[in-house]
Amino acid sequence: MTPSMGRRGQRFSGMDQQPALLLIFIIALLTAMAGRLAWLQLAHGSENRVLADENRVRLVPRSPMRGRLLDRRGRLMAGNRLTYNLYLLPKELNDARWQQLQPRLANLLQIPADRLNHQRQSGLNPDGYRIELIADLKPDQVLRLKEQQANLQGLQVDQDYRRSYTYGALGAHVLGYTSPITDAEYQYLEEKGYRIQDRIGRIGIEAVYENHLRGEWGGQQLEVNAAGEVQRVLGDKQAKAGKDLTLTLDLDLQRAADEALGTVAKGAIVALDPRTGAVRAMASKPNYDPNIFSRNINTAEWKFLNRTEAPLLNRALQGFPPASTFKIVTTAAGIESGLMNAKSTLPTFNSFCYAGMCYGDHGSFGAIGFPLALAVSSNSFYYQVGLKVGEAELFKAARRFGYGSYTGIELKTEESPGLLGDAAWKKQVLKEAWTPVDTITSAIGQGALQVTPLQMARLYAAVANGGNLVTPHLVEGKHVPKPQGMGLKADTIKMLHQGLRRAVTEGTAKVLADPNLPAVAGKTGTGEDPPRPDHAWFGGYAPAEKPQLVIVAFAENSGGYGGTVSAPMVKKLMEVFFKKMPAQAALTNSGAKPTTWP
Repeated sequence: MTPSMGRRGQRFSGMDQQPALLLIFIIALLTAMAGRLAWLQLAHGSENRVLADENRVRLVPRSPMRGRLLDRRGRLMAGNRLTYNLYLLPKELNDARWQQLQPRLANLLQIPADRLNHQRQSGLNPDGYRIELIADLKPDQVLRLKEQQANLQGLQVDQDYRRSYTYGALGAHVLGYTSPITDAEYQYLEEKGYRIQDRIGRIGIEAVYENHLRGEWGGQQLEVNAAGEVQRVLGDKQAKAGKDLTLTLDLDLQRAADEALGTVAKGAIVALDPRTGAVRAMASKPNYDPNIFSRNINTAEWKFLNRTEAPLLNRALQGFPPASTFKIVTTAAGIESGLMNAKSTLPTFNSFCYAGMCYGDHGSFGAIGFPLALAVSSNSFYYQVGLKVGEAELFKAARRFGYGSYTGIELKTEESPGLLGDAAWKKQVLKEAWTPVDTITSAIGQGALQVTPLQMARLYAAVANGGNLVTPHLVEGKHVPKPQGMGLKADTIKMLHQGLRRAVTEGTAKVLADPNLPAVAGKTGTGEDPPRPDHAWFGGYAPAEKPQLVIVAFAENSGGYGGTVSAPMVKKLMEVFFKKMPAQAALTNSGAKPTTWP
């Protein structure tokens, strides 16, 4: 073999090996691909299918419309208004792209970039589809966003509902407000169908009837392409609206109560039907506009709401010294104990002295009985009644009228049971023994006593309806316990009716002896609160012979008297409630045969 032939043989041999090498390479490549496919589909198939679906399927939630709150005649007090919100889609907008987009978005909407960053960070969560960046967009903002939509991938403008309180602050303490749930709340509310940045009722009816009002979320499953364009709808579930609630409140009377409180800095008014316990008005001052919670409340607003005057506090459900209104209880204790009767009389003095101490009164009226003692609010008369019946009978009567316990109203978490500082309480809390001085001061409502305006209204309702303790309530149609008979003697009811009526015709509440109103019965009270100014009370009902409405007005630290500060408030509400009175009103108010009022 020649040298040239040897070289050709080697060249042909190398060429023969090339197909084998190519085959080995292809086999290795196919093996790698098969291994990769097996790894993707078998080892991590379910995980990757989820990721694929997330890239292909867009979930668009639909928030439910919250149930409306209506007054007893169907007038809207709280509803919903349509808004436009800006949402960020975190799966389509990573950190790097957000840093590029954020300054442009801030400039487009004229919003500080820090605010956008805060909203984005507060809404991030592993399972969240979208984050609310800006709520309640203005029309011009919506227009600018729509114009720039092609350049704002990862952002979405969508419709939503915002809670709207038709009359602003009117009835705020009864209605309550809603606000977004916190991260901590989401941990246990998620299983109940709540979503990140969902809203929940905080106080008032909004909180108590949250499950009734909130409804259920819905949404759409949309198939999108790589550009985020919708290809088809894969699934659609309509949101389920919450249920409406009809309240016992009367809008006209509620408005009158809010306006009447305009004469004082702090106070409360409660009006209810003495026959059923239905609350017709409940107002507290200072108040607030719950609409501010329907958007993102700022620091200055939150600080204002938490000032020392406590506008978020419902004073109708807080305890205060009852002052001379407690003489109703002392009257009942005197007669119910059997130690006194309807004909009992006692001497009255400008100054009553007992055990070496003297207690003042605002007048001496001679020897009088219960009706006149209530009418003129004689302290010296009731000092003696208290001493006659003693501490046990005094507080027994108070408990029969519901003092010291919850009323049964729906707002129990906000309600105080008040305070009955009897001998047992004094021994336990103050580590002191009960003395006659305690009995004397308690008999006129100035001891360790606190009652709420709602408890006070319940007491007057029991007097007005002949001795039945009603359950105050705020929602029409709900099951309410029947009025509970207190078992009071007929003479007790008779003396109370006479005394409360005479307080208007000849006593401390003459401002309500108005011929344009039906016959009114009631009682004033002025509670000491040293070193602060006095509280002022008035509670009453009308028509006196067939009561349809009880009203209690309380002015906290007003410095005035019940007859000059609180009774005029009650008069304003009576004028509204009885505005359709017939012409015989003057005769009825003078003591003639009563008319059935509307």
